[in-house]
Amino acid sequence: MEELAPNETDEALLARVAWLYYNDGLTQSEVGHQLNLSRIKVSRLLDAGRASGLIEVRINSRQQGCLEIETRLQERFHLKDCRVIPDGTGADIDARIGQAAANFLMQKLAPGDSLAVGWGSTVSNAIRVLGHVVQERRIELFSLTGGVQTYVQGMREAHWDRMPNIIPAPLVVSTPELAAALLREPAISSLLNQAIAADYKLVGIGGISEQATVVSQGYITAGEIEPLRRSGARGDVLCRFYDRTGQDMELPLHERVIGVDLVQLRDCEQVIGAAGGPNKVTPILAALRGQILDILVTDEATALSLLDAAED
Repeated sequence: MEELAPNETDEALLARVAWLYYNDGLTQSEVGHQLNLSRIKVSRLLDAGRASGLIEVRINSRQQGCLEIETRLQERFHLKDCRVIPDGTGADIDARIGQAAANFLMQKLAPGDSLAVGWGSTVSNAIRVLGHVVQERRIELFSLTGGVQTYVQGMREAHWDRMPNIIPAPLVVSTPELAAALLREPAISSLLNQAIAADYKLVGIGGISEQATVVSQGYITAGEIEPLRRSGARGDVLCRFYDRTGQDMELPLHERVIGVDLVQLRDCEQVIGAAGGPNKVTPILAALRGQILDILVTDEATALSLLDAAED
């Protein structure tokens, strides 16, 4: 999509376009004629508004989402809540689920609440959409791990003007001794404690593949994937790998990670896992078996696969 010029992102213009389109029922061409804009520009403004969270589209129907599947998932895996989005065609699955996670949080976060986030493609998409809501409601944001650049890039793309509380350290450091020393630092331990205590925690769920975020970000090499798989790894959350039952694995890598671990995450409340797609069924299922998550946001095909796999 062509980049919007600064005047095209003006909130007053966007609000006027959204009102005419959604409230008055005008077509995009009619909106453009009334405001002296091209239909393409109107379409871009509406897309930008939805992506930034300035425009929230509500479907006031009991049938929104996949309610019966959500109920089955909650009962089968003892979840506190669940959101299942209908299958889409052509759209990026991480972007769709990130949008759904953001919409869930828009409904839940009250003014002055706090939100702690992990990293990865799906979480980054949610962060982009949440930017406007976080600013408007004065939500306090915390990172659940080190990895400053990953978080800063997401905030920059979301145009956030609130200062997030980011752990001032890499995600993975060179030695266990350095990791232990950093975790003892009052500034870092305080931020981790505040992240754990946040009202909601949003995490992605990584698969064991050469395309996984931990590989693309350089935290492990593609050559380490197969040994991990053979040793029983089925997924990762916050760069912490777990087996098919969702139990932590004893890996040297974990001793060098700066961030909340799975034991701490299990002790938290309101942990949201957002992930979907065929390659995420096994890691999500293992995370659910290990009771790492309280809330799941996923897509219809993944949800049905999870229910089928749970019967095996």
